[in-house]
Amino acid sequence: MGVGSLEDVLFPEIDVRLERVSVTAEVLFVEVAACGPRPRCPDCRFLARRVHSTYERGLAERPLAGQKLAIRLRVRRFFCDRRSCPRKTFVEQVTGLSERYRRSSLGLKQWLRAVAVELGGRAGERLCRRLHFAAGRSRLLELLEAPPVPERAPRVLGVDEFAFRRGRRYGTLLVDIETGRPVDVLPDRSSESFAAWLTAHPGSEIICRDRASAYTRAVKEAAPHALEVADRWHLLQNLSSAVEKTCHQHRGCLRKRIEDDNQTDIPAPPLIVLPPPALPQTPIVQRTLHRHADVHRMLERGWTISAIARHLGLDRKTVRHFKNTDLDVLLSSARDRRPNGVLEPFKPYLTARFAAGHTNATSLFHEIRERGYQGSTQVVRRHIAALRGGTVEPVRVTIPSPRKITSWIMRDRDRLTTSEVEQLEQVRLACPDIARACDLARVFRDLVRKRRGHLLLEWIRQAEGDGHGPMRSFAGFLRQDLDAVTAGLTLEWSSGMVEGHVNRVKTLKRAMYGRASFRLLRTRILTRP
Repeated sequence: MGVGSLEDVLFPEIDVRLERVSVTAEVLFVEVAACGPRPRCPDCRFLARRVHSTYERGLAERPLAGQKLAIRLRVRRFFCDRRSCPRKTFVEQVTGLSERYRRSSLGLKQWLRAVAVELGGRAGERLCRRLHFAAGRSRLLELLEAPPVPERAPRVLGVDEFAFRRGRRYGTLLVDIETGRPVDVLPDRSSESFAAWLTAHPGSEIICRDRASAYTRAVKEAAPHALEVADRWHLLQNLSSAVEKTCHQHRGCLRKRIEDDNQTDIPAPPLIVLPPPALPQTPIVQRTLHRHADVHRMLERGWTISAIARHLGLDRKTVRHFKNTDLDVLLSSARDRRPNGVLEPFKPYLTARFAAGHTNATSLFHEIRERGYQGSTQVVRRHIAALRGGTVEPVRVTIPSPRKITSWIMRDRDRLTTSEVEQLEQVRLACPDIARACDLARVFRDLVRKRRGHLLLEWIRQAEGDGHGPMRSFAGFLRQDLDAVTAGLTLEWSSGMVEGHVNRVKTLKRAMYGRASFRLLRTRILTRP
């Protein structure tokens, strides 16, 4: 290969002249000289006329055929002949090859920056070592630069929060809904930060958001003419929560109906005398009691939801849940949040034997072992101790959990099995309030999926008129945000794309073990496709 062809391969369309190539055991040295047109002064932009001197500078370059490549570049120093310019001399920079104060080529800089974006500091340093790059983690992180944010916001802007550390610190992700690319990342989720961003980047005509009140205040303050669109998925999630609360509050109706059906034409069983049921002293029950007390004590003192969340280290949704949910419902959920395990089918038998006076855990363990029990004796001992202490209610009948009933209601009827359809009909017959919640939920789900926003106000009136407490609260919540909810049930835009990017942020955080700084995380979010 001739010198001219080698020059074209190593430095295509770069104004340098190849002078010499030398090879050592470890490094390939290439000596070149700058031969481009006369440059301009970097301060006054005056075209240089006279050469002051020349000197050599070393540049690290990308490896060639698995071998380190180093460039010895001879450049010219020029005079600046403009008398008013404070700079007397300056050195030329070779376009596409060098820049001021950097000892690596622009091509190598691009490679290192790509490594830093994908892997970060320590992992990128290990990869560079394998690829024969001379780059440490500090140098890699210095190369991270997020792309510039456009001066004008996209026409359709999506906004949602994500967690730097769940329950403690959150940020805001902004996405262009039309192109599907992230626009910017904010270091918190406050209304002030989002309002300041909207003020500095005008142009949004449609803003897709969830039900967060902070974003609503920011939009009304900084972009009052923008149309707000509530996210449909979050609407269905809020509806599901209202239905589940209704089922929680009416578990007694279901239990009474099933017990009455089971007692038809069956002689009454002998009276079972057990200690009165008491609340189990489990960590989750104690935590629920303390958390409920703390939240309501701060509410009585006039604290806001956000202030309580920051003080207790909780998510605002959690604080709002403890504010709006009865303590009995919270304790019931906490008490039931224990795995059934292998002992569950044998609890009725153990309860009956315990009531009959057989309280020896070892004997009861051998009895149920003969009947197919595969667990350990410690599980049986704990259950008998709970019966003895009065912290376990007698097992009477099995009823569907509120979450299971909610899943039946929120799913399409053709996706339910025959058994699930029959059980749901039994639940509807047992409790008129659950039946009404089921009807309202199915109508609202139809409004969401078929985008019948013009019927929303009529649905709200029906829910407020004859719906149970949680459903009325949900309807009132919709009325407070009526315009955004109506737009969400009418227009094609939604925050689903933003939720996808939030999931991508979670993946990036896991790849960086959750220790990435805001600068690194923001750069990776905005640069990765």
